[in-house]
Amino acid sequence: MQGRPLEGIRVVDYSHFLAGPYVGRCLAALGAEVIKVERPGSGDPGRQHATVLDDQQSGYFLQLNMGKRGVSVNMKDARGKEFMRRLCDSADVFVENYRPGALDKLGLGYVELSARNPGLVYCSISAYGHTGPDAHRAGFGLIAEAKSGIMQMVGTPGEPPPLLRISLGDMYTGIHAVAAINAALLGRVKSGRGQHIDMALYDTLVSMHEYAVQCYTLRGVLPEQTGHDMPTSTLYGVFRAADGDLVIAAQVDDAWKRLAALIETHGGPAGFGSDMRFYDSVGRNAHRQAILSVVQPWVAARPVAQVLELLDGIDVPCAKVQRIDEVLDDPQIQARGMMVEQHHPRYGTLRLPNLPFRFSDCDTTIRDVAPDLGQHNTEVAQSLGFSAAEIDTMRCEGVLYSK
Repeated sequence: MQGRPLEGIRVVDYSHFLAGPYVGRCLAALGAEVIKVERPGSGDPGRQHATVLDDQQSGYFLQLNMGKRGVSVNMKDARGKEFMRRLCDSADVFVENYRPGALDKLGLGYVELSARNPGLVYCSISAYGHTGPDAHRAGFGLIAEAKSGIMQMVGTPGEPPPLLRISLGDMYTGIHAVAAINAALLGRVKSGRGQHIDMALYDTLVSMHEYAVQCYTLRGVLPEQTGHDMPTSTLYGVFRAADGDLVIAAQVDDAWKRLAALIETHGGPAGFGSDMRFYDSVGRNAHRQAILSVVQPWVAARPVAQVLELLDGIDVPCAKVQRIDEVLDDPQIQARGMMVEQHHPRYGTLRLPNLPFRFSDCDTTIRDVAPDLGQHNTEVAQSLGFSAAEIDTMRCEGVLYSK
Protein backbone atom coordinates (compact mmCIF):
# COMPACT_ATOMS: atom_id res chain seq x y z
CA MET A 1 0.00 0.00 0.00
CA GLN A 2 1.18 3.52 -0.77
CA GLY A 3 1.17 6.34 1.71
CA ARG A 4 -1.81 8.66 1.50
CA PRO A 5 -1.34 11.40 -1.12
CA LEU A 6 -1.03 14.39 1.24
CA GLU A 7 1.24 12.90 3.89
CA GLY A 8 3.77 15.53 4.99
CA ILE A 9 1.40 18.44 4.30
CA ARG A 10 0.44 20.55 7.35
CA VAL A 11 -2.96 22.27 7.30
CA VAL A 12 -4.14 24.96 9.71
CA ASP A 13 -7.93 24.67 9.93
CA TYR A 14 -9.05 28.05 11.26
CA SER A 15 -12.69 27.50 10.36
CA HIS A 16 -16.01 26.76 12.02
CA PHE A 17 -19.39 25.15 11.42
CA LEU A 18 -19.42 23.31 8.09
CA ALA A 19 -17.73 24.29 4.83
CA GLY A 20 -14.25 24.89 6.26
CA PRO A 21 -14.27 21.94 8.67
CA TYR A 22 -15.41 19.68 5.83
CA VAL A 23 -12.38 20.78 3.81
CA GLY A 24 -10.14 19.93 6.76
CA ARG A 25 -11.74 16.52 7.17
CA CYS A 26 -11.19 15.71 3.50
CA LEU A 27 -7.55 16.81 3.62
CA ALA A 28 -7.01 14.72 6.77
CA ALA A 29 -8.44 11.68 5.01
CA LEU A 30 -5.99 12.28 2.18
CA GLY A 31 -3.11 12.16 4.65
CA ALA A 32 -2.50 15.77 5.68
CA GLU A 33 -1.76 16.72 9.27
CA VAL A 34 -4.73 18.97 10.02
CA ILE A 35 -4.55 21.21 13.09
CA LYS A 36 -7.90 22.66 14.08
CA VAL A 37 -7.63 25.99 15.87
CA GLU A 38 -10.51 27.07 18.11
CA ARG A 39 -11.30 29.96 20.38
CA PRO A 40 -10.96 29.43 24.15
CA GLY A 41 -14.13 28.62 26.05
CA SER A 42 -16.82 27.53 23.61
CA GLY A 43 -14.62 26.57 20.66
CA ASP A 44 -16.18 25.96 17.24
CA PRO A 45 -19.93 26.78 17.45
CA GLY A 46 -20.45 23.48 15.63
CA ARG A 47 -19.73 21.75 18.95
CA GLN A 48 -23.22 22.81 20.04
CA HIS A 49 -25.04 22.21 16.77
CA ALA A 50 -27.37 19.26 16.13
CA THR A 51 -27.29 16.07 18.19
CA VAL A 52 -25.37 17.55 21.11
CA LEU A 53 -23.80 14.80 23.21
CA ASP A 54 -22.29 16.85 26.04
CA ASP A 55 -20.73 20.26 26.70
CA GLN A 56 -17.76 19.47 24.43
CA GLN A 57 -18.99 17.78 21.31
CA SER A 58 -21.94 17.05 19.08
CA GLY A 59 -22.45 14.48 16.38
CA TYR A 60 -22.10 17.33 13.89
CA PHE A 61 -18.66 18.24 15.24
CA LEU A 62 -17.54 14.62 15.48
CA GLN A 63 -18.37 14.01 11.83
CA LEU A 64 -16.70 17.13 10.45
CA ASN A 65 -13.56 17.13 12.56
CA MET A 66 -12.44 13.52 12.77
CA GLY A 67 -8.76 12.89 12.11
CA LYS A 68 -7.64 16.36 13.21
CA ARG A 69 -5.47 17.57 16.05
CA GLY A 70 -7.01 20.30 18.16
CA VAL A 71 -5.56 23.43 19.74
CA SER A 72 -7.29 26.32 21.46
CA VAL A 73 -5.43 29.63 21.49
CA ASN A 74 -6.16 33.01 23.06
CA MET A 75 -5.38 35.43 20.23
CA LYS A 76 -5.85 38.43 22.56
CA ASP A 77 -2.59 37.53 24.29
CA ALA A 78 0.71 38.33 22.56
CA ARG A 79 1.93 34.81 23.27
CA GLY A 80 -1.15 33.41 21.54
CA LYS A 81 -0.41 35.55 18.49
CA GLU A 82 3.18 34.32 18.47
CA PHE A 83 1.93 30.73 18.69
CA MET A 84 -0.28 31.33 15.65
CA ARG A 85 2.49 33.06 13.72
CA ARG A 86 4.77 30.09 14.22
CA LEU A 87 2.02 27.65 13.38
CA CYS A 88 1.17 29.45 10.14
CA ASP A 89 4.86 29.74 9.24
CA SER A 90 5.07 25.94 9.51
CA ALA A 91 1.94 25.32 7.43
CA ASP A 92 1.43 24.41 3.80
CA VAL A 93 -2.29 25.24 3.80
CA PHE A 94 -4.50 27.64 5.77
CA VAL A 95 -8.30 27.22 5.63
CA GLU A 96 -10.76 29.81 6.93
CA ASN A 97 -14.43 30.63 6.42
CA TYR A 98 -14.93 34.00 8.09
CA ARG A 99 -16.43 37.11 6.56
CA PRO A 100 -13.89 38.82 4.28
CA GLY A 101 -11.53 41.06 6.24
CA ALA A 102 -12.28 39.53 9.64
CA LEU A 103 -8.94 37.73 9.95
CA ASP A 104 -6.93 40.73 8.78
CA LYS A 105 -7.68 42.29 12.16
CA LEU A 106 -6.01 39.31 13.87
CA GLY A 107 -2.94 39.35 11.66
CA LEU A 108 -4.14 36.17 9.95
CA GLY A 109 -5.09 37.57 6.56
CA TYR A 110 -3.51 36.29 3.35
CA VAL A 111 -1.28 39.30 2.77
CA GLU A 112 0.39 39.10 6.17
CA LEU A 113 0.71 35.31 6.34
CA SER A 114 2.00 34.94 2.78
CA ALA A 115 4.61 37.64 3.36
CA ARG A 116 6.05 35.45 6.10
CA ASN A 117 5.38 32.14 4.34
CA PRO A 118 5.37 32.61 0.52
CA GLY A 119 4.61 28.93 -0.08
CA LEU A 120 1.34 29.07 1.86
CA VAL A 121 -1.83 27.99 0.05
CA TYR A 122 -4.51 30.11 1.73
CA CYS A 123 -8.14 29.08 1.14
CA SER A 124 -10.99 31.41 2.06
CA ILE A 125 -14.63 30.31 1.99
CA SER A 126 -17.43 32.83 2.37
CA ALA A 127 -20.99 33.40 1.23
CA TYR A 128 -20.23 35.84 -1.59
CA GLY A 129 -16.44 35.81 -1.97
CA HIS A 130 -13.88 38.55 -1.36
CA THR A 131 -14.89 40.77 -4.28
CA GLY A 132 -18.12 42.24 -5.61
CA PRO A 133 -20.82 44.44 -4.04
CA ASP A 134 -22.04 41.72 -1.65
CA ALA A 135 -18.62 40.63 -0.36
CA HIS A 136 -19.24 42.30 3.01
CA ARG A 137 -22.57 40.56 3.62
CA ALA A 138 -23.04 37.66 6.01
CA GLY A 139 -24.50 34.45 4.70
CA PHE A 140 -24.96 30.73 5.10
CA GLY A 141 -25.72 27.87 2.73
CA LEU A 142 -29.44 28.67 2.94
CA ILE A 143 -28.81 32.17 1.63
CA ALA A 144 -26.77 30.90 -1.30
CA GLU A 145 -29.40 28.26 -2.12
CA ALA A 146 -32.08 30.95 -2.29
CA LYS A 147 -29.95 33.41 -4.28
CA SER A 148 -28.66 30.83 -6.76
CA GLY A 149 -32.01 29.95 -8.36
CA ILE A 150 -31.82 26.34 -7.17
CA MET A 151 -34.43 26.73 -4.45
CA GLN A 152 -36.91 28.39 -6.80
CA MET A 153 -36.95 25.33 -9.06
CA VAL A 154 -37.86 22.72 -6.43
CA GLY A 155 -41.17 21.94 -4.76
CA THR A 156 -44.81 21.93 -5.78
CA PRO A 157 -46.05 24.64 -8.15
CA GLY A 158 -47.84 27.42 -6.31
CA GLU A 159 -46.28 26.62 -2.93
CA PRO A 160 -43.19 28.08 -1.25
CA PRO A 161 -40.09 26.03 -2.10
CA PRO A 162 -38.98 23.59 0.59
CA LEU A 163 -35.71 23.60 2.47
CA LEU A 164 -33.25 21.26 0.78
CA ARG A 165 -32.44 19.62 4.16
CA ILE A 166 -28.81 19.00 3.26
CA SER A 167 -26.18 21.72 3.23
CA LEU A 168 -25.63 21.65 -0.50
CA GLY A 169 -23.85 24.99 -0.73
CA ASP A 170 -21.40 24.29 2.09
CA MET A 171 -20.54 20.73 1.10
CA TYR A 172 -20.25 21.41 -2.63
CA THR A 173 -18.14 24.50 -2.03
CA GLY A 174 -16.04 22.49 0.41
CA ILE A 175 -15.16 19.74 -2.05
CA HIS A 176 -14.40 22.36 -4.73
CA ALA A 177 -12.04 23.95 -2.21
CA VAL A 178 -10.35 20.58 -1.68
CA ALA A 179 -9.80 20.31 -5.43
CA ALA A 180 -8.48 23.87 -5.65
CA ILE A 181 -6.11 23.37 -2.70
CA ASN A 182 -4.64 20.25 -4.25
CA ALA A 183 -4.22 22.04 -7.57
CA ALA A 184 -2.47 24.94 -5.82
CA LEU A 185 -0.16 22.53 -4.00
CA LEU A 186 0.72 20.93 -7.31
CA GLY A 187 1.30 24.35 -8.86
CA ARG A 188 3.58 25.24 -5.96
CA VAL A 189 5.91 22.41 -6.96
CA LYS A 190 6.68 24.32 -10.16
CA SER A 191 6.38 27.93 -8.97
CA GLY A 192 7.59 27.62 -5.39
CA ARG A 193 4.78 29.90 -4.28
CA GLY A 194 1.34 29.41 -2.81
CA GLN A 195 -1.66 31.58 -3.56
CA HIS A 196 -5.02 32.78 -2.24
CA ILE A 197 -8.04 30.67 -3.17
CA ASP A 198 -11.28 32.66 -2.88
CA MET A 199 -14.31 30.30 -2.73
CA ALA A 200 -17.89 31.58 -2.53
CA LEU A 201 -20.97 29.50 -1.73
CA TYR A 202 -23.03 31.60 -4.13
CA ASP A 203 -20.52 31.11 -6.98
CA THR A 204 -20.41 27.38 -6.44
CA LEU A 205 -24.17 26.87 -6.52
CA VAL A 206 -24.54 28.99 -9.66
CA SER A 207 -21.89 26.78 -11.28
CA MET A 208 -24.03 23.71 -10.53
CA HIS A 209 -26.78 24.65 -12.98
CA GLU A 210 -26.48 22.00 -15.66
CA TYR A 211 -29.48 23.13 -17.73
CA ALA A 212 -31.37 26.05 -16.14
CA VAL A 213 -28.98 28.78 -17.28
CA GLN A 214 -28.87 27.48 -20.85
CA CYS A 215 -32.67 27.29 -20.94
CA TYR A 216 -32.81 30.99 -20.23
CA THR A 217 -29.78 32.28 -22.16
CA LEU A 218 -30.39 30.15 -25.26
CA ARG A 219 -34.18 29.98 -25.40
CA GLY A 220 -35.49 32.59 -22.97
CA VAL A 221 -37.27 29.97 -20.86
CA LEU A 222 -37.32 30.30 -17.08
CA PRO A 223 -37.31 26.99 -15.15
CA GLU A 224 -40.39 26.48 -12.99
CA GLN A 225 -41.33 24.30 -10.05
CA THR A 226 -42.38 20.93 -11.39
CA GLY A 227 -43.31 18.92 -8.32
CA HIS A 228 -42.60 15.22 -8.62
CA ASP A 229 -41.38 14.86 -12.17
CA MET A 230 -39.46 16.71 -14.87
CA PRO A 231 -41.56 17.93 -17.83
CA THR A 232 -38.48 18.22 -20.06
CA SER A 233 -37.42 14.60 -19.38
CA THR A 234 -40.47 12.35 -19.54
CA LEU A 235 -40.42 9.85 -17.83
CA TYR A 236 -38.24 10.90 -14.92
CA GLY A 237 -39.57 11.41 -11.42
CA VAL A 238 -41.03 10.23 -8.15
CA PHE A 239 -43.98 7.84 -8.01
CA ARG A 240 -46.11 6.63 -5.11
CA ALA A 241 -46.57 2.87 -4.85
CA ALA A 242 -48.97 0.99 -2.57
CA ASP A 243 -46.56 1.02 0.38
CA GLY A 244 -44.00 3.74 -0.32
CA ASP A 245 -42.34 5.92 -2.91
CA LEU A 246 -39.86 5.17 -5.66
CA VAL A 247 -38.13 6.93 -8.52
CA ILE A 248 -38.05 5.88 -12.16
CA ALA A 249 -35.61 7.19 -14.78
CA ALA A 250 -36.94 6.08 -18.17
CA GLN A 251 -36.31 9.28 -20.09
CA VAL A 252 -33.99 7.59 -22.61
CA ASP A 253 -35.76 6.19 -25.68
CA ASP A 254 -34.75 2.54 -25.24
CA ALA A 255 -35.57 2.50 -21.54
CA TRP A 256 -38.92 4.11 -22.21
CA LYS A 257 -39.84 1.52 -24.82
CA ARG A 258 -39.03 -1.31 -22.43
CA LEU A 259 -41.05 0.31 -19.66
CA ALA A 260 -44.06 0.99 -21.87
CA ALA A 261 -44.07 -2.58 -23.16
CA LEU A 262 -43.81 -3.92 -19.61
CA ILE A 263 -46.74 -1.81 -18.41
CA GLU A 264 -48.89 -2.96 -21.33
CA THR A 265 -48.20 -6.63 -20.61
CA HIS A 266 -48.81 -6.17 -16.86
CA GLY A 267 -52.26 -4.64 -16.83
CA GLY A 268 -51.73 -1.42 -18.73
CA PRO A 269 -53.90 -0.26 -21.64
CA ALA A 270 -53.61 -2.07 -24.94
CA GLY A 271 -51.31 -0.31 -27.40
CA PHE A 272 -49.50 1.68 -24.73
CA GLY A 273 -46.18 0.04 -25.53
CA SER A 274 -46.50 0.70 -29.26
CA ASP A 275 -47.93 4.23 -29.15
CA MET A 276 -45.74 6.13 -31.60
CA ARG A 277 -46.53 9.45 -29.91
CA PHE A 278 -44.22 8.39 -27.10
CA TYR A 279 -41.30 7.03 -29.12
CA ASP A 280 -39.02 10.05 -28.83
CA SER A 281 -38.39 12.62 -26.12
CA VAL A 282 -40.23 15.41 -27.94
CA GLY A 283 -43.35 13.31 -28.19
CA ARG A 284 -43.17 12.09 -24.62
CA ASN A 285 -42.77 15.62 -23.28
CA ALA A 286 -45.66 16.83 -25.43
CA HIS A 287 -47.90 14.02 -24.14
CA ARG A 288 -46.56 13.91 -20.60
CA GLN A 289 -49.97 14.00 -18.91
CA ALA A 290 -51.23 11.10 -21.04
CA ILE A 291 -48.19 9.05 -19.96
CA LEU A 292 -48.52 9.97 -16.28
CA SER A 293 -52.22 9.07 -16.32
CA VAL A 294 -51.15 5.50 -17.08
CA VAL A 295 -47.87 5.14 -15.17
CA GLN A 296 -49.01 6.69 -11.90
CA PRO A 297 -51.97 4.33 -11.25
CA TRP A 298 -49.97 1.35 -12.52
CA VAL A 299 -47.30 2.01 -9.90
CA ALA A 300 -49.83 2.89 -7.19
CA ALA A 301 -51.52 -0.53 -7.54
CA ARG A 302 -48.34 -2.40 -6.61
CA PRO A 303 -45.95 -2.55 -3.65
CA VAL A 304 -42.56 -0.93 -4.07
CA ALA A 305 -40.70 -4.25 -4.09
CA GLN A 306 -42.79 -5.63 -6.94
CA VAL A 307 -42.35 -2.52 -9.09
CA LEU A 308 -38.60 -2.53 -8.51
CA GLU A 309 -38.35 -6.22 -9.36
CA LEU A 310 -40.23 -5.71 -12.62
CA LEU A 311 -38.19 -2.67 -13.62
CA ASP A 312 -34.87 -4.23 -12.66
CA GLY A 313 -35.84 -7.19 -14.83
CA ILE A 314 -35.94 -4.97 -17.92
CA ASP A 315 -32.96 -2.79 -16.93
CA VAL A 316 -34.90 0.42 -16.29
CA PRO A 317 -33.16 2.53 -13.62
CA CYS A 318 -35.25 2.74 -10.47
CA ALA A 319 -34.89 2.92 -6.69
CA LYS A 320 -36.93 3.08 -3.54
CA VAL A 321 -37.01 6.44 -1.78
CA GLN A 322 -35.19 5.28 1.35
CA ARG A 323 -35.23 6.48 4.93
CA ILE A 324 -31.89 7.00 6.68
CA ASP A 325 -32.20 3.69 8.58
CA GLU A 326 -32.71 1.90 5.28
CA VAL A 327 -29.68 3.65 3.82
CA LEU A 328 -27.47 2.45 6.67
CA ASP A 329 -28.76 -1.11 6.24
CA ASP A 330 -28.30 -1.05 2.46
CA PRO A 331 -25.89 -3.85 1.43
CA GLN A 332 -24.41 -1.56 -1.22
CA ILE A 333 -23.51 1.10 1.35
CA GLN A 334 -22.07 -1.57 3.63
CA ALA A 335 -20.05 -3.13 0.81
CA ARG A 336 -18.60 0.25 -0.11
CA GLY A 337 -17.59 1.04 3.48
CA MET A 338 -19.62 4.23 3.53
CA MET A 339 -20.07 4.12 7.31
CA VAL A 340 -16.96 4.40 9.45
CA GLU A 341 -16.81 3.05 12.98
CA GLN A 342 -14.64 4.81 15.55
CA HIS A 343 -14.04 4.17 19.23
CA HIS A 344 -14.51 7.24 21.40
CA PRO A 345 -13.29 7.21 25.02
CA ARG A 346 -16.54 8.82 26.28
CA TYR A 347 -19.19 7.86 23.76
CA GLY A 348 -18.14 4.34 22.86
CA THR A 349 -18.59 3.18 19.26
CA LEU A 350 -19.44 5.95 16.80
CA ARG A 351 -20.94 5.27 13.37
CA LEU A 352 -20.56 8.22 11.02
CA PRO A 353 -20.61 8.72 7.24
CA ASN A 354 -17.36 7.97 5.47
CA LEU A 355 -15.97 10.06 2.61
CA PRO A 356 -16.40 8.68 -0.92
CA PHE A 357 -12.67 8.60 -1.74
CA ARG A 358 -11.56 5.22 -3.09
CA PHE A 359 -7.91 4.67 -4.02
CA SER A 360 -6.48 1.40 -5.29
CA ASP A 361 -3.36 1.55 -3.12
CA CYS A 362 -4.22 3.44 0.06
CA ASP A 363 -6.99 3.58 2.66
CA THR A 364 -8.41 7.04 3.40
CA THR A 365 -10.80 5.94 6.14
CA ILE A 366 -10.27 8.08 9.27
CA ARG A 367 -10.14 6.11 12.50
CA ASP A 368 -9.14 8.96 14.86
CA VAL A 369 -12.04 10.74 16.53
CA ALA A 370 -12.49 14.51 16.53
CA PRO A 371 -10.38 16.24 19.20
CA ASP A 372 -11.57 17.67 22.47
CA LEU A 373 -11.09 21.40 22.81
CA GLY A 374 -7.36 22.07 23.07
CA GLN A 375 -6.55 18.37 23.29
CA HIS A 376 -3.25 18.65 21.38
CA ASN A 377 -2.02 22.02 22.65
CA THR A 378 1.16 20.63 24.15
CA GLU A 379 2.36 18.46 21.30
CA VAL A 380 1.65 21.12 18.66
CA ALA A 381 3.43 23.75 20.77
CA GLN A 382 6.41 21.42 21.12
CA SER A 383 6.53 20.99 17.33
CA LEU A 384 6.74 24.79 17.03
CA GLY A 385 9.77 25.02 19.31
CA PHE A 386 8.17 26.24 22.54
CA SER A 387 9.94 25.01 25.65
CA ALA A 388 8.27 22.91 28.33
CA ALA A 389 8.36 25.89 30.70
CA GLU A 390 6.77 28.21 28.12
CA ILE A 391 4.06 25.68 27.35
CA ASP A 392 3.29 25.14 31.04
CA THR A 393 3.04 28.89 31.63
CA MET A 394 0.76 29.43 28.62
CA ARG A 395 -1.40 26.53 29.75
CA CYS A 396 -1.67 27.78 33.34
CA GLU A 397 -2.49 31.33 32.20
CA GLY A 398 -5.10 30.28 29.63
CA VAL A 399 -3.16 31.25 26.51
CA LEU A 400 -3.39 27.61 25.50
CA TYR A 401 -6.86 26.56 26.62
CA SER A 402 -8.17 23.05 27.11
CA LYS A 403 -11.40 21.58 28.38
